[in-house]
Amino acid sequence: MMSCPLQLPLLPALHPQPALAADFPIHIGIKRGSDELLSQSGVTVMAPAAPHHADNNNQDSAAKKVKLEQNVGKPSRVIHIRNIPNETTEAEIIQLGLPFGRVSNVLVLKGKNQAFLEMGEELAAVAMVAYFGGCVAQLRGRAVYVQFSNHKELKTDQTHSNAGGPNTVLRVIIEHMLYPIVLDVLYSIFQRYGKVLKIVTFTKNNSFQALIQYPDTGSAQMAKTALDGQNIYNGCCTLRIDYSKMTCLNVKYNNDKSRDYTNPSLPSGDGDTHQLLTSELMPLRAHLALALASRMTGGVLAPPFLGLGSGLASPYGVGVGGVGLPAFGALTLTPASPALRALAAPPMPLATVLLVSNLNEEMVTPDALFTLFGVYGDVQRVKILYNKKDSALIQMAEPHQAHLAMTHMDKLRVFGKAMRVMLSKHQTVQLPKEGQPDAGLTRDYSQSPLHRFKKPGSKNYQNIYPPSATLHLSNIPATVSEDDIKEAFTKRGFTIKAFKFFPKDRKMALVQLPSIDDAVAALIKMHNYQLSESNHLRVSFSKSSI
Repeated sequence: MMSCPLQLPLLPALHPQPALAADFPIHIGIKRGSDELLSQSGVTVMAPAAPHHADNNNQDSAAKKVKLEQNVGKPSRVIHIRNIPNETTEAEIIQLGLPFGRVSNVLVLKGKNQAFLEMGEELAAVAMVAYFGGCVAQLRGRAVYVQFSNHKELKTDQTHSNAGGPNTVLRVIIEHMLYPIVLDVLYSIFQRYGKVLKIVTFTKNNSFQALIQYPDTGSAQMAKTALDGQNIYNGCCTLRIDYSKMTCLNVKYNNDKSRDYTNPSLPSGDGDTHQLLTSELMPLRAHLALALASRMTGGVLAPPFLGLGSGLASPYGVGVGGVGLPAFGALTLTPASPALRALAAPPMPLATVLLVSNLNEEMVTPDALFTLFGVYGDVQRVKILYNKKDSALIQMAEPHQAHLAMTHMDKLRVFGKAMRVMLSKHQTVQLPKEGQPDAGLTRDYSQSPLHRFKKPGSKNYQNIYPPSATLHLSNIPATVSEDDIKEAFTKRGFTIKAFKFFPKDRKMALVQLPSIDDAVAALIKMHNYQLSESNHLRVSFSKSSI
C-alpha cells in the first residue's frame, strides 16, 4: 500500500452542506463505554501473545485481514481508526477527517490506540474511507488504519464532555499582540469551523479580547479544540480560548469593533453609511484582506484561510503523509510552543528592507548589524551606504521580521548612539556591480549558517524579547566553566555583574551586564564566540534578570 501524495484529490464530500451544522454538532467524547464500542465495531483487540511458529503467525494475520476486510464494505457515518499513537489528541483525529467534510463527534480510546470519528454525513465518511483505502494515513509519523465502524452513530458521555460549559459563544484573548488584530482576520480564522454569527471586540485588563458567536455548540467546540493555543502570526498573537458565560451577543453596530453577520442593515455608529457591509460582502472583504496578506509572505499562504494546515502536522506528521491537508492549504499551523508558522500573514506593508540611520560609523560593520538584527529575524543582506556611512539598508527574510526588528530596536543605543530604524522604500538590497566601489560595505548573508529562524520548529521563535541588560547564553559545552565564560567576556572589555547557569540545563546560562548598551555590544561581539572545537556560543536577549 502506497503512502499518500502531498495533495489530496478534490473530493465531492469536501463541501458539506452548512444546514447540517446544527443537526450534528461536534462533541468531544471520553473513554466511557469504550469496551462496548470496540465489541460492536467488528474488531478484536488482542493482548500480545507468546511467540508462535511462523505459520501460525501467518494464519493469525490472514484471519485478522479477513476480519477487517469484512468490515470495510458497510458504509457508516462513524469511522474506526486503529493504531494511533498513545499521545494522539482529539484535535489530531478531527484534523484527519476535516478535508472530507464536517466532523460531528470524536472519541479517542488512548489505552487501546484507537479512535472513532463521526462525520456529519455518510458521503463524507465514504470519501474518507475510500481515499485511505489506497494510501496510508499518518499521525505523528505512524501509519494508522481507517475503516467503517459498525456503529451508525457515535454516542459518548455528553454530561461529562459538557462539564466545561460549552456553549455557542467563545471568549478569545490574544496574548503577545505585536501586531494589531482586525475583526476581519478573526472572522476568516473562525469561520472555517462553522458559520460565524456575531463578533464583538474590546480591550479589558490591557488585553485585546473578542466574543465570537456560532449558531451551535458543536462549531464552537470545534473552533476551541483546533485553535486554542495557536499563533495568528509567527511567534506572537497567541489565541487563548474559553467559553463565555454569555449565550447570545447583542450587537448594535456594524463597524470595525463589532459585527452582526445576520443583520447587515445595522448602523455603523458614526453616521457613515459607506461603512455598512452587506452579508455577501463581509466574507469577501475578509478574503481579500487575507489574500493581500498572503502576497506579503511570497504567496506561501493561500486564501481563503491562508493555508491553515494541521497544527499537529508539522512537528508530528499529522494528516496525509505528514503534510498539511488541502482543505487548509499546504502551510502548517502550529501550537504557540513551539511556534513555527502562523494562521495568517501580518497586516503590514510588503517591506522586508529596513533603513537604519544614526549609526556609529567608526565602529559599525555589516557583520555587527547582521548579528544584532539577526536576533529578530534572518538577515539576508546588509549594505552600509558608501556616501553616508552612518546609515545602512538591512534586508530581512520576511516582513514580520522587519517589523519585529523595527519595533524592538528603533532608538536603541548601539556603540554610544541612538540608532533609528524605519521601513525602507526599497524592495531589496542590491549587491554592488562588478567594478563598482564598495569597500566591503555590502554583504550577502542569505546562505549564512547563523540564521536563527530558518529551521522549521526553531525554539528561537519562543524567545524573542526586547533588548535588556541580561543576556541568554546557550550551546555551552560541559567542559566550559563559569570562570571560562566570565573570562571570555572580560577579555573583550565587558564587566559581568552576575552570572547563573540554568539549574536543569547547564548548556544554558544568564549573564547580566551593567546596562542595555553594554549588553547590546556584548551580544554583537560574543554571539558565535568559539567555546570549544565544536561549540560556538549563542547569545540573545533575556526577559529574566539575575
